[in-house]
Amino acid sequence: MSKGTKIPGYMQGKGRNPRGIIGDREIRYKCSLQNTILDVLRGRPGWQEVPGQQSTGQPPSNTGKAGSGTTTTQGTTFGNKASDGDWDFYWCDREWLHQNYDTMFLYEHQKILHFRNHYELTRKNLMVKNLKRLKKQTEREQGKAEGLSFEFFPTTYELPSEYHIFVEEFKKNPGIIWIMKPAARAQGRGIFLFRRLKDITDWKKGEYQPLSDPNRDAPETYVVQRYIENPYLIGGRKFDVRVYVLVVSYNPLKVWLYRSGFARFSNTRFSLDSIEDTYVHLTNVAIQKNAPDYDPDKGCKWSTQQLRKYLSAKHGVDAVRKAYKGIDNIIIKSLQSVQKIIINDKHCFEMYGYDILFDSDLKPWLIEINASPSLTASGKEDYELKFGLLNDLLNVLDLENRLTGKEKRIGGWDLLWEDGPILADDGNMECVPNGNTTTIPNSFLGCHNDRKRQLRELYMAAQSVKKT
Repeated sequence: MSKGTKIPGYMQGKGRNPRGIIGDREIRYKCSLQNTILDVLRGRPGWQEVPGQQSTGQPPSNTGKAGSGTTTTQGTTFGNKASDGDWDFYWCDREWLHQNYDTMFLYEHQKILHFRNHYELTRKNLMVKNLKRLKKQTEREQGKAEGLSFEFFPTTYELPSEYHIFVEEFKKNPGIIWIMKPAARAQGRGIFLFRRLKDITDWKKGEYQPLSDPNRDAPETYVVQRYIENPYLIGGRKFDVRVYVLVVSYNPLKVWLYRSGFARFSNTRFSLDSIEDTYVHLTNVAIQKNAPDYDPDKGCKWSTQQLRKYLSAKHGVDAVRKAYKGIDNIIIKSLQSVQKIIINDKHCFEMYGYDILFDSDLKPWLIEINASPSLTASGKEDYELKFGLLNDLLNVLDLENRLTGKEKRIGGWDLLWEDGPILADDGNMECVPNGNTTTIPNSFLGCHNDRKRQLRELYMAAQSVKKT
């Protein structure tokens, strides 16, 4: 390989490092978004924005007020390489990474958002394909009973490629409702429900082949899933739960779960009488905010703490713990399904937004996984949640080198998995019963999030350990 050849970051060897490992100097960052993450980065002590390149230098568009969505800054990009070493941390968007990752040289000190092929988990069709493959492998190696641990995603087919297989399944279950979702779109765009095959004739085998008409575009790839007709309802309304998951390594797999998140409610009472009404069936904020009687101050959201308290009061602590253990299972199994496929790079990290739906039996179902969950706040409480979430994410990454590396909890993030399950060693009275907590997984979704107090104690303890 010639001297001037650029190599991908994940293939890099030892090389010169013009800025050196981060020590006591400032941490230089770039950010491609104008929302809460830019507020966090600009407010972080000892962090300095790299001027005049990817960030515009303009103040963020939201500071606790309602926003319209995630936007990309319009500043001048800095090209397709990181070899100048002038930044340490880059919160980039997916498009930039896809265009530039394969020609980047990443130095030892640099961290960047997204793994190269994150879409293996976040495209709906690929997510299901990988889960099905791991399920079959598990059944083959460990038996059918173990394969039941994968029964957390609805019966799903990819269209148009699996149209005829879907038709066979459709005819076995006449009258049930199916939901169609574009494989690569977000915020509820393009989703619809149907009961009749004639509603999806564009995906019929033969119809989508553009051989007879070269000017005709093939239909967009969709997934079709059996619709969950018995969702858990609160106040007669359907909801799903946004859960934040941080992966800092795929090899070995190291996963953090954030305590706080939110439940998103539909604006209209649930009914199967009108499957065309998106305000009834889709909980996406991008959909619900257009409802005639939508209240932007309330935003149709509950915190995960509110939700857990409600469910515990109604069904008991044990039933809720079992349901939330099911969420842990969903997270780990889904990540394991792509563990050998994702291009692991020590410079990369990923914060996923999992969307989970409970049915009337409190069984959790995986709806989708987002690689770029919205960081634009829909209100004051949402802003405070996301600000703390992102600040604590930076604490986990620890570019300042203030921690020991052995922590199980950092702020609101709990270490869920590190090449194996992590067990709790400090119970939480709101979520873990008194007694032996060593058999309890280190998972506290919806539990009390005293992140500021915990961080103070954590950094004091880490400082004393380092002094000794």
